[in-house]
Amino acid sequence: MKIRVGFGYDVHQLAEGEEFWLGGIKIEHKKGCIAHSDGDVLIHAICDALLGAANMRDIGYHFPDNSEDFKGIDSKILLKKTISIIAEKGYKVGNIDSTIALQKPKIKPLIPHMQETLANVMNIDIDDIAIKATTTEKLGFVGTEDGISAYATVLIEK
Repeated sequence: MKIRVGFGYDVHQLAEGEEFWLGGIKIEHKKGCIAHSDGDVLIHAICDALLGAANMRDIGYHFPDNSEDFKGIDSKILLKKTISIIAEKGYKVGNIDSTIALQKPKIKPLIPHMQETLANVMNIDIDDIAIKATTTEKLGFVGTEDGISAYATVLIEK
């Protein structure tokens, strides 16, 4: 068995009046992400990590943000396509470890729903997806609630 590790990172600006998608679920909040797609930073970081682990470039290469094909797209679709892309090289997901940096809203109670949603999209066990949340103690663009970021590390297997 061959294993590979990948790392992904994504960030989006937050603005009032935008929808807020995170981990494949819509969250009610006064702010949401400004983005070409639905702006789901967690899914975008996971996609980047998966593609990087398989040495298949990045999310922007496969799903460019200047393409009308991806305007407003549900990021769960991008994740499902990413799973298919890495499968073309014989890879499958081993596990995912991720962290979301967000000042507000508090998302801890929503994490199990995110895990279930992502597990269903990727057709993997819910126990293979770790999602953690943190603030930046009111520092930087996350702390001022101007943005959100997410980090993901993945293990893929062949």
